[in-house]
Amino acid sequence: MIDRLFSALGGFTLAASADRLTARSEFGRRVRAIYRSVRFRRVLIAFDLTLIFSFIVLTFVPAADWVFWFNSLLAGLITLELMGRIVAARERVRCLMQLDTFIDLLIVISLTVPAIVGSFAFLRVFRAVHLFEVVGLGHALRIRSHWFAENEEVIRNGAQLLIFLLVTSAVVYEAQVGRNPSIATFSDALYFTVTTVTTTGFGDITLVGETGRLLSIAIMIAGISLFVRLAQAIIRPTKIQHECERCGLSRHDADAVHCKHCGNVVNIPSEGN
Repeated sequence: MIDRLFSALGGFTLAASADRLTARSEFGRRVRAIYRSVRFRRVLIAFDLTLIFSFIVLTFVPAADWVFWFNSLLAGLITLELMGRIVAARERVRCLMQLDTFIDLLIVISLTVPAIVGSFAFLRVFRAVHLFEVVGLGHALRIRSHWFAENEEVIRNGAQLLIFLLVTSAVVYEAQVGRNPSIATFSDALYFTVTTVTTTGFGDITLVGETGRLLSIAIMIAGISLFVRLAQAIIRPTKIQHECERCGLSRHDADAVHCKHCGNVVNIPSEGN
């Protein structure tokens, strides 16, 4: 009798555990579907842009109570997005260990603890990386827009250069504000970054200290390489990103029917023009 009772309880426990696992799996699939939807990706891009420009605008605004509450709202939204990203991930432990996760956690801390906002506030600009790294965004745009497919490399290189300018300007601002009278707002840092990257170097704004000189050197080297890549993408003949199923060649002519490497038929979406 007792054995039957324990067997029944064990079966009930196993069934309950299986139901919980099924419910979690179903919830994860639903969240994953939301993350992959085009509408959600657009909302996420709009949020990332808001986060980036809030950092830029707030460098011109004196400290006030509403700034703290606005930052707290942003921190709450980032936390929700981060939790959703973890739930949607197929490998959640790996997602937790990614650099993006740690950066988002630092952003949340910097937004909610005013004492260290000045130390990590610039990290929110790193959310610019999400603009082209959102799951499947490039693939979705490639299918929906033939113009994007033909100009994808130019757009991506231009976006990388823009992200580099934003992130570098944020680093310059954080490293020099309060120490360098020439760097008082984000626009000062952006002005210095652009003139340094283009090697124009007007000389009206320079970075102070040994770290400032090293930072200037790094900006010039990295910026020139990005400009060269963008120029190459503009000058080279138009290619479309489409992986050949047989040999894996990823770049083809816009009107290609066969892969130049192996001769396999490539089904490149087009408008028929």
